[in-house]
Amino acid sequence: MNSPRTAVVLLQLGGPDSLESVEPFLFNLFCDPDIIDLPLAFLFRERLARLISSRRAPKAREYYRKIGGRSPILKLTRRQASALESALRTSLDVPVLIAMRYWHPLTEAVLDEIVRRRIERVILLPLYPHYSRTTTGSSVNEWKREMKQKGITGIHVDIVEEYCEHPSYIKALVNAITIAMNRVPARDREKIHLVFSAHGTPMKLVRSGDPYQQQIIRTYEAVVRAGEFGVPHSLCYQSKVGPQKWLEPSLMATVDRLAGEGATHLVVVPIAFVSDHSETLYEINMEVRKHAMDLGIRYFDMSPALNTNSFFIRALADVVLRKGAE
Repeated sequence: MNSPRTAVVLLQLGGPDSLESVEPFLFNLFCDPDIIDLPLAFLFRERLARLISSRRAPKAREYYRKIGGRSPILKLTRRQASALESALRTSLDVPVLIAMRYWHPLTEAVLDEIVRRRIERVILLPLYPHYSRTTTGSSVNEWKREMKQKGITGIHVDIVEEYCEHPSYIKALVNAITIAMNRVPARDREKIHLVFSAHGTPMKLVRSGDPYQQQIIRTYEAVVRAGEFGVPHSLCYQSKVGPQKWLEPSLMATVDRLAGEGATHLVVVPIAFVSDHSETLYEINMEVRKHAMDLGIRYFDMSPALNTNSFFIRALADVVLRKGAE
C-alpha cells in the first residue's frame, strides 16, 4: 500500500467562498438527486433547484455575512488534510486531497488531479462519521458519476463508510466537551445540561432504512458512557429545511423544553459536525444562543468543533490504515 500512486481523498460538503457564491452553492445543493428525491424529479430538478436557491439565497447570504462573508469549511478541511498527511507519514506517505460536494474544489477537479498524478488507488474518506445517503452516499455517487463521465478506469477505489464509534473519535468528542465544561465556573458545573445536536434528516429517509439516526444514537451513547460527565444530557436535531417531517426533537424545541423546566446552563455539543461552518458558527452560536438567552438561560456555550483535534486526526489516520490493509 505504501506507494506514491495511492491517494486519500477527503469528502466534505463544501461551502460558499464569498457572498456572491452563496446562490450557486445552494443551487448545486438542491440540484443533487440524493437531496431532491421525488417521483420524476429528473424532469424538473434544475428548475426547482433554481427556484429554491434564489428564494433562500438572501437569508443565507445574511448569515454568511455574520460569520465573516464566507464559509470557513475549505480552510479548515485543508488543515485537516495537512494534519492527516502528517499523521500518516510514518506508515503511509501519500497525498491527502479534498473533494467538496457542492463547491470548489469539486469532485471533477480532484479526479483530474488524480489522473495527472497517475494515482492507481484511492481511499475515499468522508468527513461524515455517520453514513447517510444524503452525505457520504451523495459524495460517493458523484464520484462514480464523474469517473464514468470522464471515462476513468484502472483506479481501485476503497470507501470508508462510517466510523461513528471509533474510540479516538469518541475521545475527541469527550475532549471537546470537557474543554467546554471546564469553561464553566466550578461552582456552577453541576447545573450544566449537555445538549447534543446532530444535523437532522427527513423522516422519509429514516423510514427507508438510512442508518444515520441509529449511528448518531450510537455515538451519543458512547460519548456519554466514556465521558462520565455526571450531568443531564439530551439528543436533538437541527437545520430542518422544507415542509417534510424531520427527525425530532429539534434543537430549538429542546431549548424551549429545558428553559421551561428551569435549566440555566446549556452546553451544546455539535455531535455530527467535524468542523466549524454555518450550522455551528451561526445557527448554534448566534441564532440558538439568542433564543436561549431570551428564554432566561443564564449560561450558553458550544463545545469546540473537532477541526484538527489530535484525537480526531488519530481516528482518521487509523481508519485509513485499516482500510488500506484490507
